Amino acid sequence: MRRLIIFANGVIPAIESTLPLIQPGDRIIAADGGTRHALALGLLPALVIGDMDSLAPSERQQLEAAGVSLLQYPRDKDETDLELAFDYALREGYAEIRIAGALGGRLDQTVGNLALLADPRFDRLDIRIDDGVDEAFFTRRSCQLHGKPGDTVSLLPWNGVAQGICTEGLRWPLRNETLFPDKTRGISNEMIGEVASISLQSGLLLVIHHRLDADLEKASAN
Repeated sequence: MRRLIIFANGVIPAIESTLPLIQPGDRIIAADGGTRHALALGLLPALVIGDMDSLAPSERQQLEAAGVSLLQYPRDKDETDLELAFDYALREGYAEIRIAGALGGRLDQTVGNLALLADPRFDRLDIRIDDGVDEAFFTRRSCQLHGKPGDTVSLLPWNGVAQGICTEGLRWPLRNETLFPDKTRGISNEMIGEVASISLQSGLLLVIHHRLDADLEKASAN
């Protein structure tokens, strides 16, 4: 099954940074106002899903003229547009999903978007928020990060303690240790190579990977 790329209506700090995330054959959809990010990259989503309250009239006209499918829901609904996009991804059987534009802007939306990733239905899926600058996902067992030395990695326990955590490839390693949700010990570790590995025995761990290259690119642009 092809990968699914979802553009959400949050902030993307450097829109060009999302291009390397898109691979040939990826299916691209947008959650309502996330359409603007896809169009800014010259990409036409195969589907736009949501209540369409954040979709500009000119964008809607462009989509309709191009024959893009619009799956519109009532504005008075119980789910955010991104959750509707997640439900679509599950129905279609995608096992690998990337979401751009799900961070920044409104704090409630950002926290809610991260919380969506903790849905037990995603337990065996590879689903990550990734805008090319920051990457965020949950792990219950083990995972790998691919980056560069100096990249920041933060490990945050979610919904309780995370136990038996071991890491490789980080400046300050963890060896069968416990992280607590009301402590900050897991924040701001650093990669020392191009690959870092994380495993745990129990609990749920939010992994946030901040790419050093993105900071350097923004600094040079300024």
